[in-house]
Amino acid sequence: MNGTVAFIGLGAMGAPMASGLLEAGFGLRVFNRTGARAEALGDRGAVVCDSIAEAVRPADFVVSMVSDDEATRAVMLGAGAAVQSAAPGTLIVDSSTNTPAMSRAVAARARERGLLHVDAPVSGSITQARDRQLVFMAGGDEAALDRAQPLLAAMGRMTVRAGPSGAGATMKLINNMLAGTLTAAIAEAIAVARAAGVDLQAAERALCEGAAGSRLTRTKIPKMISGDFSPQFRLELMDKDLRYFLALADDVDRPAPICALVRSQLQAARPAGLGALDTSALVTRAGELL
Repeated sequence: MNGTVAFIGLGAMGAPMASGLLEAGFGLRVFNRTGARAEALGDRGAVVCDSIAEAVRPADFVVSMVSDDEATRAVMLGAGAAVQSAAPGTLIVDSSTNTPAMSRAVAARARERGLLHVDAPVSGSITQARDRQLVFMAGGDEAALDRAQPLLAAMGRMTVRAGPSGAGATMKLINNMLAGTLTAAIAEAIAVARAAGVDLQAAERALCEGAAGSRLTRTKIPKMISGDFSPQFRLELMDKDLRYFLALADDVDRPAPICALVRSQLQAARPAGLGALDTSALVTRAGELL
């Protein structure tokens, strides 16, 4: 066995990431606010815990995959949370998409308690998580990053060492700003193609193989054409990530007008009932926004 991991947060991304650790030979203890989501892993040998403290106390490592700063503050810094409950020497790997300030705050509190901390958010969606093909953007000191490497290798295909604490969170926000703005541009292109009577299958082939072709065109265009907006990346989470990016841009005094425009589109889409759908659902609004 490679050691014991306490995994916190078994949502759409967390569950397959935890599964990868189990398959790689790590002992696994899991906690999720909605306990039913832990049952499948429990059936495969993971220890299902009733609290974060129960999960982390005997663990060598803690991995967290929750939705935002508020959730991270609760699972890391609250009473009975991971930083308070973990034994000295435990390594915390936070793969949530947080603000850099939150990542640095958790890292500082962890150091005070003799813990190691790495902020290691991911690039990739549910498919990449299931296939262990995620790319981690990791921030932390070298000793912590070295110790985290076997865990990250069990869940993904690459780790990019971005710098000190908070650098992984920073890189993730930059990555998601690009993904969000490109998705909005793709939605606009498909909406115009449809309105102009273009053969959409031909458009898909041309755009995926042309200069703008990317993993996003290959994954989002088919969803936009078919109207299958089952979530790979929920629109409401992208809205949150772009909000965090704009705050980061403001902190470093750099303009971000393209991101601000796209974020306004995501904001408008949420009350229209699209928040829980995939970001590709922006195509349903693109005609209104042209």
